[in-house]
Amino acid sequence: MEKRILGKTNEKLSVIGFGGIVVMNETAKDAARFVSKAIDRGINYFDVAPQYGNAQEMLGPALKPYRSSVFLSCKTLERTKEGARRELEDSLKKLKTDHFDLYQFHSVITLDEVKKIMGPGGAFECFLEARDKGLARFLGFTAHSEEAAIAMMDLHDFTSVLFPFNWALWFKDSYGPAVLGKASSKGMGILALKALARGAWGASEKRIWNKCWYAPVDTFEEASAGLRFTLSLPVTAAVSPGHAELLWLACDIADNFTPISTEELEALKAKSGNIETLAEGLKVN
Repeated sequence: MEKRILGKTNEKLSVIGFGGIVVMNETAKDAARFVSKAIDRGINYFDVAPQYGNAQEMLGPALKPYRSSVFLSCKTLERTKEGARRELEDSLKKLKTDHFDLYQFHSVITLDEVKKIMGPGGAFECFLEARDKGLARFLGFTAHSEEAAIAMMDLHDFTSVLFPFNWALWFKDSYGPAVLGKASSKGMGILALKALARGAWGASEKRIWNKCWYAPVDTFEEASAGLRFTLSLPVTAAVSPGHAELLWLACDIADNFTPISTEELEALKAKSGNIETLAEGLKVN
């Protein structure tokens, strides 16, 4: 699988990241099998968070045999120094590791959150200490609003930003270009969420992908167009949705990746007008 440099680091990440929700509520045997297969497919970037049910407990033992050769990122929703410290220690223990390659503020949405994180007694103080102690090699954040993402980038030179770069949001809501431009200008690592999202679940739509709060694309044609849109942007990697089937689908597409064409972009732009995007859901998820 293709690997790309993460921002100003020398780290090369697989263009598909293993979303920790894949192992949530799975058996230990299946979790180990999924991780082993991901390694065989060329994935070296794993992302998880405490909010993903028991994903940390399942991923830790499964990933342990490969820990020295993978890039492991984790997150916290805690906004205070002490809260973040407690959660960091708990995550390290559950994931059976002595450090994270990337530690991130999870799902920053409002400017009030930014102020709390970066202010006196905020979680940012914990992050700096964790980096100094070798508990976190790089520091980053994930955001679900452009306003918050840009504010975070204005306040510190973070290693990376993890943000929804999705074709429907991009074309219909103009959601993403400002963050991509700002992060690119700063030389940051740019990581993508929701590349395989189609849009919000329809009111009467059967939710067969029960680990996804949104409706993912699940045909090869749709998934290929969506993922190739995202990977044609100057991003390092796209994190998979929470189902193994969708992870392998993403791997298949990445193995034969070709940049998206102008004609395909025009088709996606036209299609986006008929989709209820994730814009509203991102404000609360």
